[in-house]
Amino acid sequence: MPRPSDEQRQALAGLLGLGSHSARKSHYPELLARLEELETERNRYKWLFEHAVHGIFQASLQEGMRAANPALARMLGYDSPQDCLWPLTDLASNLFVGGAAELARIRRELQRGNGLFGYETRLRRKDGSHVDVLMNLLLKPDEEGLVEGFVADITERILAQQRLQTLNDELEQRVLDRTRELQALNEQLSEARDAAEAANLSKDKYLAAASHDLLQPLNAARLLVSTLRERQLPPSEQLLVERTHQALEGAEDLLTDLLDISKLDQSAIKPDLDVYHLDEVLGPLASEFQSVAEAAGLELRVRVPRLSINTDFRLLTRILRNLLSNACRYTEHGRVLLGCRRVGDRLRLEVWDSGRGIPEDQLQAIFLEFNQLNVGRAAERKGVGLGLAIVDRIASMLDYPVQVRSQLGRGSVFSIVVPLADAAPVACQNVEPRPVTGDPLPGQRLLVVDNESSILDSMSALLGQWGCDVVAAPDLDDALAMLGGQAPDLIVADYHLDHDVTGCEVIQALREFFNRPVPAVIITADRSDQCRRELQQLGVPLLNKPVKPGKLRAVLSQILGKAG
Repeated sequence: MPRPSDEQRQALAGLLGLGSHSARKSHYPELLARLEELETERNRYKWLFEHAVHGIFQASLQEGMRAANPALARMLGYDSPQDCLWPLTDLASNLFVGGAAELARIRRELQRGNGLFGYETRLRRKDGSHVDVLMNLLLKPDEEGLVEGFVADITERILAQQRLQTLNDELEQRVLDRTRELQALNEQLSEARDAAEAANLSKDKYLAAASHDLLQPLNAARLLVSTLRERQLPPSEQLLVERTHQALEGAEDLLTDLLDISKLDQSAIKPDLDVYHLDEVLGPLASEFQSVAEAAGLELRVRVPRLSINTDFRLLTRILRNLLSNACRYTEHGRVLLGCRRVGDRLRLEVWDSGRGIPEDQLQAIFLEFNQLNVGRAAERKGVGLGLAIVDRIASMLDYPVQVRSQLGRGSVFSIVVPLADAAPVACQNVEPRPVTGDPLPGQRLLVVDNESSILDSMSALLGQWGCDVVAAPDLDDALAMLGGQAPDLIVADYHLDHDVTGCEVIQALREFFNRPVPAVIITADRSDQCRRELQQLGVPLLNKPVKPGKLRAVLSQILGKAG
């Protein structure tokens, strides 16, 4: 009877194919083939282990390093992998820069998840330096505490990252430095801009403040020269008077344009929109430029339909006045036409002339400041080239499109488009009136109030030449004394008088004294909106210094014609 141990041995031998001679004989070739395959596989893994580029090791969490490949040894600066087989007590201090604390942390991570992948750390080299590595650690499940590790040297990558970080830091510093430089430059530019704006504002304020003192003597000279022009003088003296008149006219246009450009630059002009009959706007212009056109040998035609527009009377008048002035100035023969065309709910105001025309490539340049076309000599210059620049700026402020068409040798058409009013104005405004037939001035008693003696003298001479009985006074008290209790037919007053008294106050006082609404006209160099609003409330027409004699005569004739 066989023993149990023999039975077990026989069973094992049978399982391995060694139970009998025949079995051994039949399974031996297969066993040899399988052993060869295992040996080949083992040699392949051994070759890979020894020739791998990256470090490979096997370690026990209880004993320490068991195996290491040559790549790991070279990575750590050792001659042989055997030099890296540290026991557990030396593993932490010899391998990990982080020491025992890092090894304990790795142990906890492995026990928690059976693996640690993409773990970046620093390993200690033989010479005491360190190497940056990326480790993948795998805890083998079939052997307690056995760890297989794969180590890649990432020093170059870390150095590249450091270089990139350094470049980024340098770039950020350069950007920061450049930003500071730009901020400093912007501050300097801002200071320079503020200084320039302050200087420009100071210039504008000075120009506005000095305008009264500049325009007063110019106004007096203009009135005196106009008085001389209407007298019968010898030809030689008449020529001198005409040249003086032209010089004063040029100075007046230049000063007026400079004041307007100054106010437009500092946005001191604000539109005051209201509804006006079209003839209220175009009538005074027709009266003003009728004599201008006749003096230039031109025919002026004005076509005014019965329409109402919504606009700023003063600004629109300035636009049309500049366009008419240019048309009369640069047209040598023929005619000038001021007309209108209705376009839907808007109205196109047009100024036609039969002048020399404008080249097509210069149609935009004419709106530039101080720009005049086809002027070769100084003697041929008329104005300073600000008229159309003022037109363009005022039109932009009012949002009125400006258009120009021209043909060389045939003339030009300037037009602006203004909105039509939905309804007619309730009552006519006290604005510059239309011309009337006949001459109502002779025999009329006019009171002139001005604190400048030169203005009183020149105004008295001009009005007296027109046949008026003139009473000239510097203030209210003198006016009452010189009138002798008899009310004048019309009052012509300066706005700014002595002791901060205004012409409006003098007019109101005289109306109260005589208990009747004496017609009046204010002449002033003050172009402020405050002055204009005050005169509108009083219902008194406004003429700006230096006043044009033709315009003054037209306004006085209209007022006295209505009163008569």
